[in-house]
Amino acid sequence: MSAKTTPSKIVDCTVRDGGLVNNWDFSIEFVQDLYRSLDEAGVEYMEIGYKNSPKLLKGADAAGPWRFLNDDFLRKVLPNKGRTKLSALVDIGRVDESDVLPRSESMLDLIRVACYIQDVDKALELVELFHERGYETTLNIMALSNVMENQLIEAFDAIRESVVDVVYVVDSYGSLKPSDFGYLIDKFKQHLPNKKLGVHTHNNQQLAFANTLLAVDKGVEFLDASVYGMGRAAGNCNTELLVAHLPGTKYSVRPVLEMIEKHMLPLRQKEEWGYIMEYMVTGLLDEHPRSAMAQRGSDKQDRIVDFYDQLTTPEVLHGK
Repeated sequence: MSAKTTPSKIVDCTVRDGGLVNNWDFSIEFVQDLYRSLDEAGVEYMEIGYKNSPKLLKGADAAGPWRFLNDDFLRKVLPNKGRTKLSALVDIGRVDESDVLPRSESMLDLIRVACYIQDVDKALELVELFHERGYETTLNIMALSNVMENQLIEAFDAIRESVVDVVYVVDSYGSLKPSDFGYLIDKFKQHLPNKKLGVHTHNNQQLAFANTLLAVDKGVEFLDASVYGMGRAAGNCNTELLVAHLPGTKYSVRPVLEMIEKHMLPLRQKEEWGYIMEYMVTGLLDEHPRSAMAQRGSDKQDRIVDFYDQLTTPEVLHGK
């Protein structure tokens, strides 16, 4: 399939992945303007947050409402839903299935289930449940760069037989070069010929956009992105770049630029995300960015050489 015939679909994750930056402290106006701009731009999906359940998570009271989506709340926020569909993400063990209405009564269209490789069977049980309730579904296996190939092959057998609509290739640490990312996509295509594929990239090494375009060339249909790249740590592939550059584009970039000018530029003055050296180092070393996030939040930020040395020294000294 050539890139031109690939029916790309953009899933904008600004509120959900970007919420990891500011504890989902987005105003209702921000989310309404984002939805309007994505709808006008022709973006197919907006991930409006997590559908996790507050009673199953610590520190729930401190987070903004997009952390635990409630359908009554969503109806007030978006009384006039346009063509852009709404998506939510859930994590294994953090969602109470009784909180999820049938799709016919819900504002949501797509529910995505995120898990690590050892929990694929649990994730597929949730997928089955959401599928029965009428939702489109995806399975997002995180941290693929740390997964052994034999674990992956075993998981493919279960995924192939499941009802899931889309399976995601996720570069959680922003550590995969295009050749490695392409290798993984080919592996997923080979073992899951009956499933649509999606990609979720992080920008630790400035490769999120390049890796996403590579995925488009390989016929991957679902493309995660966020406006101005806002996402955890180094952030994601930029929605505005995809909207402007996808082949045979049916999108319009101007509404997304309006959103960036009005909301994202001022927000970036207050919150930090994107290509920052500590995140580059964890991406380089194929590590979770939590150590880099801690460093950025401490008085040691920008001491990159120390940080690099600390992560690459084999002997770890335990402080007394």
